[in-house]
Amino acid sequence: MRAARFHEYGEAGSLVIEQVPDPHPGPGEIRVRVAAAGVNPIDWKLRAGALHQLFPLELPAVPGRDGAGVVDEIGDGVRGVSVGDRVFGLGGVTGATAELFVLSAWAHTPDAWSDEQAAGAGLASVTAMGGLNALGSLAGRTLLVEGAAGGVGSAAVEIAVAQGATVIGTASERNHEFLTALGAVPTTYGPGLAQRLTALAPHGVDIALDTAASGSLDDLVAITGDPTRVATVADHARGQRLGTHVVNAENDSALLSAAAELGGQGRYTPRIEQAYPLERIAEAHAHAERGRTRGKIVICV
Repeated sequence: MRAARFHEYGEAGSLVIEQVPDPHPGPGEIRVRVAAAGVNPIDWKLRAGALHQLFPLELPAVPGRDGAGVVDEIGDGVRGVSVGDRVFGLGGVTGATAELFVLSAWAHTPDAWSDEQAAGAGLASVTAMGGLNALGSLAGRTLLVEGAAGGVGSAAVEIAVAQGATVIGTASERNHEFLTALGAVPTTYGPGLAQRLTALAPHGVDIALDTAASGSLDDLVAITGDPTRVATVADHARGQRLGTHVVNAENDSALLSAAAELGGQGRYTPRIEQAYPLERIAEAHAHAERGRTRGKIVICV
């Protein structure tokens, strides 16, 4: 199969397209013929070597943790899915930007989603839902999402609105119209946030989700009044120090199915900033590495 790989840690230009052996699913896994794969911060951080102590890789490695496509091989013990089904989901920390990808967690792709949207939903939805679930019931509560325009943040906004929360999202001014379309009340991030929130939420902010690792956790704790009312999916070290909820993304089919159900109801639509062909994966990684994206960047395989 064709795949993107890096043979050594380095810049995005180290990615090459080449023939590699086909992977096969083990027990409880499925293989998909990939239509599109997501680009996430973990992908370029792994490629750059920034996470080599936490996730040592056997090089060369194929980047990509989540993808979408059509099932073409099923491992032992798998039920509820058939060859030919459209699915999206998660595998290991690498492997998605290839013609074939093995998933350990998946859900059926809603008919309303394109392949690109499905590819953008895997890691973003489980990360967002994990962070939101840590905060308890959302109905009737005011939620602040820090970094609301990004892949995880935009998913969290729509999912929280669908669950009955009033959502305030922080983003740069160029993304405020985008946040309004998602159902959030937009505001800028940075100094003076507490004062801006006084006008936007006169009864206060109940809970907060940090998706940006912008150094704002201390402020979020002060705004909500209690570290247990704050969750972070991005700033683990500071979150542990402050006593907030610290959430890691998990390969959880139940969370993926919940996201798919919202997608089928039209209440969660993964937002795609740009799709690149596999041959331009280096450009996609460089784009993602610059940050400030509006939704997700995906690779069309």
